[in-house]
Amino acid sequence: MEENNFSQTVVDAVDAKAEWYDREGLPELLDDYRLLHTCVRTVFDFLSKKSLITPDPYKLDKKISDIKAPDDAPFTENERSLTMGMRLSDYESTLDFLCNYYKFSISNINMATIKKLVALNNAFCWSSLTPNSPKVNTRALAEMVLRARQNLDGLTNSMITDSLSKASVALKNITEQLKELTAFLREFYKGQVRKNVMGNAGYDANAAASSPSEELSQIKKHFASSMGKVPFYNELIDEIVQEDTADNKAELQTAVLKKLDVAKTDAAKKEKQIDTKDMIMGALRVLGAMPPQLTAVHQKLTDNHELLESEHNSFMDKIKRALRKAFNIQEKPQFYQITIADAASDTKRREKINFQQFLTELSTRTRRFTAACVKGAPGYEKILAQPEEKILDFVNAQLAESNKMLKILQGLDDFFKNTAAPENKNKVKGIKMELTSIKNNVVKANQVRAEYQAYVEEAEQMKKLGITDNEF
Repeated sequence: MEENNFSQTVVDAVDAKAEWYDREGLPELLDDYRLLHTCVRTVFDFLSKKSLITPDPYKLDKKISDIKAPDDAPFTENERSLTMGMRLSDYESTLDFLCNYYKFSISNINMATIKKLVALNNAFCWSSLTPNSPKVNTRALAEMVLRARQNLDGLTNSMITDSLSKASVALKNITEQLKELTAFLREFYKGQVRKNVMGNAGYDANAAASSPSEELSQIKKHFASSMGKVPFYNELIDEIVQEDTADNKAELQTAVLKKLDVAKTDAAKKEKQIDTKDMIMGALRVLGAMPPQLTAVHQKLTDNHELLESEHNSFMDKIKRALRKAFNIQEKPQFYQITIADAASDTKRREKINFQQFLTELSTRTRRFTAACVKGAPGYEKILAQPEEKILDFVNAQLAESNKMLKILQGLDDFFKNTAAPENKNKVKGIKMELTSIKNNVVKANQVRAEYQAYVEEAEQMKKLGITDNEF
């Protein structure tokens, strides 16, 4: 009976801890991966512009559906640009998959997932980015960054320093969280065994209580039918038996419950309050993951525009371009007539877009999200210092602008695909993948905002009724 009570206590504690991870722990881990992704994208774009790496030409054809660390095999100096370009591209794409497509939940993460994440984290040592690193990829990246920073202007140099520093901090936080998550997954596994195997109708609790060997025998007997394809980990099963039968079982049981943070005082519960400002800032942090996709979209739209312009390449066109270049005359604004689809009203309308102006606005929005939506950035801290009402207004404005931007981007994507000459249609660069990522982030940010507003409204109603958080 004593063992049954302990088993139920463990099961309840594991369920509570799993709920906490889904609600708080894993979203925090995701935030750190988003910060790392933003920093990696900044460094990747920097090295690309300096022509020190060759971006993977087949990146868009690769469908990332799992967590996989880039290759770390040695390469020759002549292969450095292409090889590191492909490895950094694979690394960034995997981070993008994690940030925008992978579901961070206890039901979706196991020890195999942790091993993959650890391997990915070890692909580049951001906290020790030196040319003396024993790791091939880290050493090569450090050498390229040092070369690229020679004779660099102060602003760009500061940006790269900031990105490398934040990448190091993010990776350190991720590593600590994965260690804690690994410890919990061990207890989660043991809790599932107690719940499913020892709670099985055929499990003989009286026989199991007679000796350690009999308890082990009972677990083995009902494990496959109760746990399905879950592996049988001898070490963890032995821990369960020890916790139930060892001479120091009371000490072991106390240690298990302490790991699961079961013993929480009422005072601690009352002191714990939800930080509503952090809730609404969470919407900004989600938007802060968008700059890599926006940068890619900007480049593709520019390439598509140049492709259309190349179709008007008469002798007079060449002379006009040469004169504009010779006398530094600004190019005449290019307007595109695109179709804007409104999903809410299920209608379509035609709209004339100043293409150059839209690209400028896109670049401005990318810089704004990088500066204001990434935790720890100066712009982020400045917004954090504002009252919640002003932060909410800022979030609302960014979401409204982002939704408008998405409609225009979709219209431009369709326009280029439909307008290009038949012989050039296969050269048009689609932005469907980036649009999906951006949409996902906008939807997630909107959900965070909605949760914030619902909580604030509920708290206000409770306050009017004279009910405080400590009375819940």
